[in-house]
Amino acid sequence: MEQFNNLLEQILERYEDEEILKADGFDGAIIGIDESSMRLIYSVSKCIGILCETMSEEDAIEHFSYNVSGAYVGEKTPIWCNDFFY
Repeated sequence: MEQFNNLLEQILERYEDEEILKADGFDGAIIGIDESSMRLIYSVSKCIGILCETMSEEDAIEHFSYNVSGAYVGEKTPIWCNDFFY
């Protein structure tokens, strides 16, 4: 997890003048940034893994699908890289 926190820190430092929106609780799932839109990119499988720390996999998938990836919070809405197939 420290590696990903370091990645987030690097991104925030490199683009300190940009408005970058984070998804609360998923810092460990960040895999990069889309420089054209300045949106963070998250690994879906890592997000599911984080949710599985407190709920079943089935509940984690459902929660992620409806409450996380399905939420639109404006033009800075994060990008969800679908590397988890269910």
